[in-house]
Amino acid sequence: METVKEKKEIPEKGTAMKISGAEAIIHCLLAEGVDLIYGYPGGAIMPVYDELYKFQDKLAHILTRHEQGATHAAQGFARATGKVGVAMATSGPGATNLVTGLADAQIDSTPMVCITGQVPRHLLGSDAFQETDIIGISTPVTKWNYQITQASEIPEILAKAFYIAKSGRPGPVLIDITKNAQFEEFEFHYEPCKGVRSYKAVPQPNIDAITEAANLINKAKKPYIVFGQGVILGEAEKELKALVEKAGIPAAWTILGLSAMDTEHPLNVGMVGMHGNYGPNILTNECDVLIAIGMRFDDRVTGSLDTYAKQAKVIHFEIDPAEIDKNVKADVAVLGNAKETLELLLPKIQPNTHTDWHDEFKKKYKIEYEAVIKNDVHPTKAGLTMGEVIEEINLASNNKAVIVTDVGQHQMIACRYAKFNQSKSNITSGGLGTMGFALPAAIGAKMGAMHREVVAIIGDGGYQMTIQELGTIFQNKTPVKIVVLNNEHLGMVRQWQELFFESRYASTVMTNPDFVKIAEGYHIKAKRVKERKDLKTTVQEMIASKEAYFLEVCVEKEDNVFPMIPSGASVSDIRLK
Repeated sequence: METVKEKKEIPEKGTAMKISGAEAIIHCLLAEGVDLIYGYPGGAIMPVYDELYKFQDKLAHILTRHEQGATHAAQGFARATGKVGVAMATSGPGATNLVTGLADAQIDSTPMVCITGQVPRHLLGSDAFQETDIIGISTPVTKWNYQITQASEIPEILAKAFYIAKSGRPGPVLIDITKNAQFEEFEFHYEPCKGVRSYKAVPQPNIDAITEAANLINKAKKPYIVFGQGVILGEAEKELKALVEKAGIPAAWTILGLSAMDTEHPLNVGMVGMHGNYGPNILTNECDVLIAIGMRFDDRVTGSLDTYAKQAKVIHFEIDPAEIDKNVKADVAVLGNAKETLELLLPKIQPNTHTDWHDEFKKKYKIEYEAVIKNDVHPTKAGLTMGEVIEEINLASNNKAVIVTDVGQHQMIACRYAKFNQSKSNITSGGLGTMGFALPAAIGAKMGAMHREVVAIIGDGGYQMTIQELGTIFQNKTPVKIVVLNNEHLGMVRQWQELFFESRYASTVMTNPDFVKIAEGYHIKAKRVKERKDLKTTVQEMIASKEAYFLEVCVEKEDNVFPMIPSGASVSDIRLK
């Protein structure tokens, strides 16, 4: 880090002092407990970076190699820690490069505050150099946004930004600050935001709805829980486990819910969705009470809505009223934070086991194991499979690693076979499906959880979308582990082309560079594995490394991910081959 030429002091809480808008931004961040931000400087945000230089002993800035990388790193940090991630960029292209990360954070409910510079107020609307209407552009992909045009607005607006980003159903907020507001001086005073008029972050639980839900659960013969990320965001992991164990209810996860419950728990029956497990999908249409907790009935979970769980009474535990009845009609809607509502539910639940119902899941698992799992994790063919790589990582890390995945076949395989015994361990791009997410997100996750092993699992396609962030790893000596599963194709698109487009592989074959040499060019230790005999020892070496490590595994070029629910089909139509 550079030598600090001038150190600035933080004003005591409750006191006022005359400072510039740029310095006020730093004080606001520090007051919110921020000690790490990601970003990329430029002309319109330069006054803030100048203040960052003076405060670098209190607030670390990580220079990513692209603004999109800054947003994904902030997302990874937020997902691993539960805190608000912060990213910063200049105006124009710097601001527009944040949009993909904002959209990803919006749909996956990730708390993030992005700060952008903007041209001076008097130039707004004049098509000045590097002026874009980032407020208009980002409105559909943010929980809230605002343009500050005078310095005196900064404390109140930034306090509001952090409150909105982290409260209720979390999400991204963008604050655009004109350059004149960064230079202007004013009497600074900061008060954290404790509420916003007309914005109710967490609905008040309805006791009658909770009682009605309990009655349905107690009378059910085949109850079934599907839990999502709302359990993690609401810190309701213990309450979920208590409900599952007391009522003896089989529970399945969405990909964002993965790690909220120990994957080895006997009542954890697997993953729902397009590439989820056979039993959890098939038996959705056989349960009599479906209990959805902190999930939003995404189309990749439900398949055809016309045939989804029509026989079941649906209980929906959800913090966001907008999600109730949006996709699936709820017989009982329980609004509120999952931790609070489950705590209220538990005393009303009668102990049960539902042994015969559990046996149905076990039977379906045996079918899937013989048809799919055995060949994925313990293959007899010569070529390496993605599943066996994930299994070796499980063994080497003792199921304790944070797994950060990109988007594609490797993502589905990792979510199917990664094993977790700790929450906040699965970080992936769910709703938006952003290729290029994993590498920068893994950087943020590792910086947020330095005590944990962080492994990025990436396909050869998505890896090259943000490969420049190897420079961020090198510069900051971030000991993240990177595994590229190289099948020389855009694998998921190729699979669909094989199954539904008569194997016409239009623009999905990848001619790749030497990934090992590229990693070594960034002074990152790197190895390539092509044969099974080398896999275990190399994975063990990677996990044991105290520094960053890149591992390329050359896997079968035309392996497919099964089970699979064809797009638009019923969950009952899941295919094993």
